[in-house]
Amino acid sequence: MKVYIDHAATTPCDKRVVDAMLPYFTNDFGNADSQHLFGRDTAKAVAEARATVAKIIGCNPNELYFTGSGTESDNWALKGVALHKKDKGNHVIISAIEHHAILTAAEWLERNGFRVTRLPVDNTGLVSVADLEKAIDEQTTIVSIMYVNNEVGTIQPIKELAEVAHKHGALFHSDCVQAMPYMKIDVKELGVDLLTLSGHKFYGPKGVGALYIRNGVKIDKLICGGGQERSQRGGTTNTPAVVGMACALEISQQEMEHNNEHIANLRDHFVSRVMSEIPYVRFNGNREHCVPSIANFSFEFVEGEGILMLMDFNGIAVSSGSACSSGSLDPSHVLLAMGVPIEVSHGSIRFSFGKDNTLEEVDYTVDKLKDTIGKLREMSPLFNLKTGGTYNV
Repeated sequence: MKVYIDHAATTPCDKRVVDAMLPYFTNDFGNADSQHLFGRDTAKAVAEARATVAKIIGCNPNELYFTGSGTESDNWALKGVALHKKDKGNHVIISAIEHHAILTAAEWLERNGFRVTRLPVDNTGLVSVADLEKAIDEQTTIVSIMYVNNEVGTIQPIKELAEVAHKHGALFHSDCVQAMPYMKIDVKELGVDLLTLSGHKFYGPKGVGALYIRNGVKIDKLICGGGQERSQRGGTTNTPAVVGMACALEISQQEMEHNNEHIANLRDHFVSRVMSEIPYVRFNGNREHCVPSIANFSFEFVEGEGILMLMDFNGIAVSSGSACSSGSLDPSHVLLAMGVPIEVSHGSIRFSFGKDNTLEEVDYTVDKLKDTIGKLREMSPLFNLKTGGTYNV
């Protein structure tokens, strides 16, 4: 059996989305910025896609810019605002558990003379509104806090955090990449000034993202080039991907309630079995404020890489953290920020469920996980020291 439980890394492209994209690879192949009829046809498709996405997130079409990825959108938002407003102040605030797109962009800003504050989180991954209030000052130009954490699934109080930022004259950006498949998002209700999306997280194509920039907000360009995206982002428009992203988002919103219920039932069954059948295990995250898809566990006395390898041998795809950093042997910055001991964090695995997973797959995964943890602990000196080598399930 082959089982894919890594939907926080990427999702399979929905066949309906593929069908919507196909014409723009062949018959309707024109450059959307060309002035002839081939370009006008594709420009119309891009405009319709922009209007679809804008309607879903509650913004005007001219506030939405298509990019090549969520990572590009994050970089553009953070660097673009910081650089544009450097005469006002040089202070940027992020959380300690942001995606690496924000973390590394913040490090770049630090190397270029900016001051960065990284807000702590509690042991469930929640950012405190009070901590933001303490950290923000008159030099702060932008605050960036992700809506849903990509490793543990914790949902942040974005509306309240944005209110604090605005009270002090700062702009607020949120990486909503992991939120879109599971939550209704309205940019005006949330009060955000900038917001990041990525197509491949909600059963759309890879290689396309979007950045919402509220009308009136001025930011520096990240990618210079031609006059694409209203002269704000250079590069030939990826028409098939843009069309696919809009189609995927529309489908995900229409089917959200049904999918969320199905995915939550699978995740809850999985969590219940793991917690009751595998000893020395720690659930990482917030059980109340979380998306229905992610379950992150730390298995004591074993290494995550060993778990991944044996699970993969059994045909099961899971992750040791975010897909962007899973090649690293460093412990998860998210779990360390949550207070998980470093030796425990090394044995952590993220399981993220999708709409096509089945209960049979979940039970198969738990059975193989029990066997995997048992085998690895039999070889673990730390486990033998702790228990005398007894592994009971």
